[in-house]
Amino acid sequence: MRLRESGDAFAHACRIAATSGAGTLVYVGRFDLAEFAVVLEPNEPLRTARRAFYAGMVALTDALRAYAPPMKAVTIDWPDAVRIDGGLVGGGRLGWAASAREDEPRPWLVFGAMTRTVAMTGEDAGIHPLASALEQEGFGEAGAVQVTESFARHLMLAFDAWQVDGFESVARDYLARLPRERQTLQRIDENGDLLVRRIGSCRARRHGLVEALREPTWLDPETGGPRL
Repeated sequence: MRLRESGDAFAHACRIAATSGAGTLVYVGRFDLAEFAVVLEPNEPLRTARRAFYAGMVALTDALRAYAPPMKAVTIDWPDAVRIDGGLVGGGRLGWAASAREDEPRPWLVFGAMTRTVAMTGEDAGIHPLASALEQEGFGEAGAVQVTESFARHLMLAFDAWQVDGFESVARDYLARLPRERQTLQRIDENGDLLVRRIGSCRARRHGLVEALREPTWLDPETGGPRL
């Protein structure tokens, strides 16, 4: 489902999710951003179904890696921000019904993503050293359409791997994209929380996924695009 440039793919997908069905892909037709959202219908309780967010993030980063120049690092700041060689280009988010109960299967989830393809500020790249765009990173002709199509393909691959090899295969791919702290081990708990344990310690630090997803770390609420 294509929206006009002023549309909001994530908000629209959340509005129609209950009636549109699994696999519905909503995207916005603009050249400076790849903005899209997909409706999911997980057959498990909400507390574990949120792990679908990680499959979406793996698919998003794999979609970018498919077009990335050699040696370009595509990484994730837990849980939702995507960087290319350290420059923020966008990220992902997850939506679910406000009335959802943790212990019941939900009729829908929505994974949404946004990637800056072209910098529109008109300023030198050094003005915003922590932000970037695909064009600045040498992605060539990889625009919004190409990134969206690549994401859809990689999302199906991620869910297929989940079904065949279990969630651990998705978690392993996701964790491989996080910056690593020395002498630590990371894993994703059954409810989606990130657990970080220092080698030699019996206790792990817990980073709650639900709380982290309430406000996307990469999204500028004033501009509606990735932060600069």
